Amino acid sequence: MGVIISGGNVELGRFGARMAGELALGYHRAFAIKESLTMVDASPPKAPATIETDVDRKARERVEKLLARPVAESSGSLTIAGRAFDYIVKAGFVPVLSPGLDGGDPQAAVMATAYLLKGAAAAQRPVCFAFNGGPGSASIWLHLGALGPKRVVVPDDASMPAGPYAVSDNPQTWFEHFDLVFLDPPHTGWSTTVSAEARKKMLSVDGDVEAMAEVIRVWLTQNGRWGSALYLAGESYGTTRGAALADKLQIIGVALSGLILVSCAMDFQSLIFSPANDLPYALFLPAFANTSQFHGLLKGPIGETSAAARAAAEAFVDEEYASALLAGARLSEKRRTKVARRVAELTGLPQAFVEEKNLRISNQAYFFEALRPQGRVVGRLESRATGPMAASRTRDWEFDPGNEAIAAPYTMAAMDYFRELGLVMESRYEVINSEVNQGWNWNRGKAQGNSFACTSTDLSRALRRNSNLRVFVASGRYDLATPYSASDWSLAQLDVPAEVLGRVQHRYYDAGHMMYTRQADLTQLKSDLASWLSA
Repeated sequence: MGVIISGGNVELGRFGARMAGELALGYHRAFAIKESLTMVDASPPKAPATIETDVDRKARERVEKLLARPVAESSGSLTIAGRAFDYIVKAGFVPVLSPGLDGGDPQAAVMATAYLLKGAAAAQRPVCFAFNGGPGSASIWLHLGALGPKRVVVPDDASMPAGPYAVSDNPQTWFEHFDLVFLDPPHTGWSTTVSAEARKKMLSVDGDVEAMAEVIRVWLTQNGRWGSALYLAGESYGTTRGAALADKLQIIGVALSGLILVSCAMDFQSLIFSPANDLPYALFLPAFANTSQFHGLLKGPIGETSAAARAAAEAFVDEEYASALLAGARLSEKRRTKVARRVAELTGLPQAFVEEKNLRISNQAYFFEALRPQGRVVGRLESRATGPMAASRTRDWEFDPGNEAIAAPYTMAAMDYFRELGLVMESRYEVINSEVNQGWNWNRGKAQGNSFACTSTDLSRALRRNSNLRVFVASGRYDLATPYSASDWSLAQLDVPAEVLGRVQHRYYDAGHMMYTRQADLTQLKSDLASWLSA
């Protein structure tokens, strides 16, 4: 599921921190006065006991209940290329333990759904941990879209199928190559934390990475799989997480054999349209051109094929557009007009509109203006998909046509499938938790804002540290959330020497963010993965 970006409120946190500091200062002053007057007890004061609120008590009890729940176990079989794969499915909850030699207290319960080949020795069978993004998304998209033995089938043309919805066997499953473990991060799916404090910590870039690293460590221990080769697969924000996890796991002594990044989002400066950040305007243009060609908006040679449209846009960005954006008001009127005309040719937008937007076409502008004459809105996660505008032709982003076609089918099919696995829970399964996304802390380390989240530095470090780590990247050409052209740029910026960069492979597909919803791309993705693994 796609990257969702929203702001957070840091003022309350700053006020709370300031008040806590003032209270602590007053306490220590009072203690110092008491000590100087009496000198009766020079021992330091004991920290006041934490008072558990009713909300935290209920959260803790819920985590304890989930962790005490027996693992739901079932079995299945699938024939791939004439070979039968008999497997066990284990769905249960893994604790996120607080640091400590005694194992610490559980801080969260994370759901893990594992597919394990019957009778396979750990040393002979790799394990691939997989998760989606958001942040705030459960893992059903990769689980029931591409990787797992079961799949939700949807139309290739990005339209919404009619119900009822169910899973079917997936001959393109990655189970042929790995045991698969699908993880729902805290506060997605049925996963949750023990307290408001734990929630706040884990709903952040760094806290999320720490929690997921701990889940992987515990799962390996519980299932006796420390002797297996390990892989990670992440989609969208899951690639943000995966890039950082590659380095974090290395730190705690867990070496990855491979990292699979689907719809890359490691460098948010390349994806967020904000003042004084011209990077996404340049990086999205080839993807806009590709989409406009699909919808018949381009004329002449660039309108004949999608490859021609992409090549022309990529060349224009490299040779003229990026420098024109950098020039800003210093751009001559003659060159401004020339650039505006070419942007209009490559997007199908009116030249006057391009000039009105100061040569800068944001994703929101494109979604609403590209097909405005037809009364349609272009999809974000899948730009082949479109939806009808309101009669008032509003520019309010009410829903994503590229997501609506698959959200309900996947959710309903997943709930029915979990029931088959023995997971029947009355509480809501959070497929997309908007509260998680809206409350996400994008700061890293000691940063307090004024920067874009970035984990490509983590991946660069992991690649330099682990000479056996290889990376496979998959991009959909009709993805306007994490465009292929932005991923090209991000991978080219990895801080590694050429010989190390040679361990990174990038492949492209003719669908959107979840390119595997299109059968031809699902098949090609599996083939590309197999080639990468055997190289």
